[in-house]
Amino acid sequence: MNSMKQTLERFKIVRLIISIYRLKAVRALVPLVIIAFVYLEGQHELKRVHLGMILHELKHVPAGAILQMMGVALLSVAAMSGYDYLIRRHFRLDLGHWSTFRYSWIANTFNNLIGFAGLAGVGLRTLLYKKSGVPASVLTPAIVFLSPLMITGLSLLSWGNILGLLPAAALLHKHRWLVFAVWGMALYLPFFIIVQRSALFAKWINRGQNRTPWLTVGASIGASLLEWLFAGITFWIIGSHLLGGIDFVTVFSIYVIAAIAGILSMAPGGIGAFDLIALLGLTQLGYRSDQAMAVLVIYRLFYYLIPWLIGLVLAALEIGLQGKKSADRNNAGIEPSLNVWQKIWGWPGQYTFLSDLGVWALGKLVFASGIILLLSAATPELLYRLRITEDLLSLPVMRISHHLSVLIGFMLILLSRGISLRVRRAYIWTSALLFAGAVFTFTKGFDYEEAVFLLVVAFILWISRARFYRISVPVSRQNTAWWLALTSFIALVYYLLGNYVHHGFLKHLPHGVEPEWLQRHSNVAVTAAGGLVFSWLLLTMMITLRPHRNVDKLFADRDMERLSRFLGEHTGNSLTHMLFLGDKSFYWAQDGRVLFAFARARDKLVVLGDPLGPRSLINDGISEFRQAADLYGLAVVFYQATPDFLPIYHEQGYHFFKLGEEAMVPLADFTLSGKKNADLRNVKSRFEREGYVFEVAEAPHPETLLDELRRVSEEWLNGRSEKGYSLGWFKPAYLQLAPIALLRNKEGDVLAFASMAPGYDRGETASIDLMRHRNKSPNGTMDYLFIRLLEWAKEQGSLRFNLGNAPLSSVGHNSGALREEKVAHLVFVRGGHWYGFAGLRRYKEKFSPLWEPRYLAYPATLTLSILTLDLVRLVSRHPEAKED
Repeated sequence: MNSMKQTLERFKIVRLIISIYRLKAVRALVPLVIIAFVYLEGQHELKRVHLGMILHELKHVPAGAILQMMGVALLSVAAMSGYDYLIRRHFRLDLGHWSTFRYSWIANTFNNLIGFAGLAGVGLRTLLYKKSGVPASVLTPAIVFLSPLMITGLSLLSWGNILGLLPAAALLHKHRWLVFAVWGMALYLPFFIIVQRSALFAKWINRGQNRTPWLTVGASIGASLLEWLFAGITFWIIGSHLLGGIDFVTVFSIYVIAAIAGILSMAPGGIGAFDLIALLGLTQLGYRSDQAMAVLVIYRLFYYLIPWLIGLVLAALEIGLQGKKSADRNNAGIEPSLNVWQKIWGWPGQYTFLSDLGVWALGKLVFASGIILLLSAATPELLYRLRITEDLLSLPVMRISHHLSVLIGFMLILLSRGISLRVRRAYIWTSALLFAGAVFTFTKGFDYEEAVFLLVVAFILWISRARFYRISVPVSRQNTAWWLALTSFIALVYYLLGNYVHHGFLKHLPHGVEPEWLQRHSNVAVTAAGGLVFSWLLLTMMITLRPHRNVDKLFADRDMERLSRFLGEHTGNSLTHMLFLGDKSFYWAQDGRVLFAFARARDKLVVLGDPLGPRSLINDGISEFRQAADLYGLAVVFYQATPDFLPIYHEQGYHFFKLGEEAMVPLADFTLSGKKNADLRNVKSRFEREGYVFEVAEAPHPETLLDELRRVSEEWLNGRSEKGYSLGWFKPAYLQLAPIALLRNKEGDVLAFASMAPGYDRGETASIDLMRHRNKSPNGTMDYLFIRLLEWAKEQGSLRFNLGNAPLSSVGHNSGALREEKVAHLVFVRGGHWYGFAGLRRYKEKFSPLWEPRYLAYPATLTLSILTLDLVRLVSRHPEAKED
């Protein structure tokens, strides 16, 4: 196998194709191209489709037929659980029957809606099975075994098309390209059998056991055949009710070809390609395009959407169901209940994501509730229900209920994000709106189906109420713009749908029903703008009036006196002195014994350096700080973390990115003697010969000196703005806290200066902070200043001297480095045009330092690229600017 792979890799065309396919843009274009091609094939039939007539067809389906169609569709989805029972038996998974069925339903309905490729099902099965304690060593081969067999049943049915058992000659004759699609799908089956029976498959997937038994291969194909057979039956049942008497074999043949086109399109749920091919096939049988499209709408609704909503309910409830503890959880000492949200801090990764899956599903249920309310308001009511409602209630009450339903629909769409983010106030508002929506959708037109759905969602929210603990979440301009655009688009669709549907629907009223009577109940499009505007006004009021007091307390503490007392009792680090700049807030954990100094960047609290305090309390202190931040939807990030604390961050589930290295000069070994340091000796001799004077001015400093230093600083900045956060800036009150090294010319004017930064480690480390010089200073000015500072620190008894950071130094130069680190390495090597990363490293090398790595520690839920942009913005913004 390896030799074959190496042989293929020798062909440049193979490597080129693989490289092109890996591009996400190319993979996204493939389904679009196929859908566009299929659209061109069927545009004639699509032009004959009228939405109003489709709804007219749907409104006349008897209730008994609807129940039968829905029952068959749900049974078809349940039949897909055969896959999970198959791998449960083949891999001997220790999983109960009900859990197997439940996980199957969630995975398969998500996979049906998102795409036939199986990626959604694979991801969800992996997460859900891990929750039940299935070890990764067993789960991985089981998932790999399952993925390729899902289309074997369709491949077998393709042979039915080829052999004439499932005739669709008219469709294949008119659209010749479908012949290639059918043959391609048919040839998959023998390929699958050969692979399943191969020795390599036995070695890698069957964990070194024998080849896959013929019985298992047959069961695999049978499980897939069961899925596609039931799906085709569902399509036929729906067609029978909407189109009248229709031949099963003929319709099933059309379904198979349409399903093949949907899979090859790689579009979510095969949407577009499947529907257009099915439409072409049904119209060839003599049915109107509106009737055929009604079949597809019902099929999508009953086979995809409603089962997916049930899957959302199961996913939302899944976290409340206790799973078996895995060995990893036992080792971590984590309890199985996810309602106690604090437990997630002790375990990185899967547990947190499963909890997020539940609230994500709840958010989508609320979003779906809003959409259902809007659809209900935009489409005409059943005539007999309008008559019943009008007999019971007055027309003004019905109209008010209609308008309020639209408003509540928009509000639920907006609040769905708050539900996904676990905001307590969003839960309270959503619960109230769901109950109100159930009442108003009932009083506007006796729509009890929508009312029941809203009440079910409200009940699930109530069951899950313990998960909504956050006080608030950050509201960014980007998210606001996105949701404004989304709701505006929904309002536009609502307006167009309301006008178009009612215009077409009124043309097909029964005899004796006057359009004027119905139009009194159909004034839906006018409410679109009102619902959009009022929902945003209400949401703005909710955000404006949300409690700021507690979150302000989180950021308000900048008590410098308390900081000074704390540093008198505890050791600091090379970044500690920057806390006196006043641009960072303090969080005191573990009863004030652990200190976090941070600044806010959007939804992130960026801690400068490692936490300060006794090491034995740091882990619990981080958990306490993260929990406090999480109440407001904020993530905690550690900037310039040291290697000593990486085990603690790792235990907290953090990921790491190397920021660079810090130059630490061992002062005991520092000397200017030797051939290597000849250039430094020459610089020192030249400056002393020319009468330059070095001195260290102790605090407090006179105003005249600070005024002179300000002029040097402004000349050095040359109109540029100061940076902040991890960099010092010219602030007189801050400069008064430490000595300042001065370099004067023979006239006594300050040529360059460097402020010192105490290490708060009993004098063991000396550091420089702010460095500035005049633009016309002679070559070697900073070299001489560094030489004298190193000598001065050595005389003061310091053990090491911190020359500062070399950003991106030694990042991503190994072949096994992360992709982001390799990009950083390219910036380091070729980024001299912007910053001079490599040059800065070479400059500090002349003082023979030891290089210590510095890291960015961040939660796995954050995206590194977005986090990097936030950090650049944090460091680059004006030091006195207000925090985001």
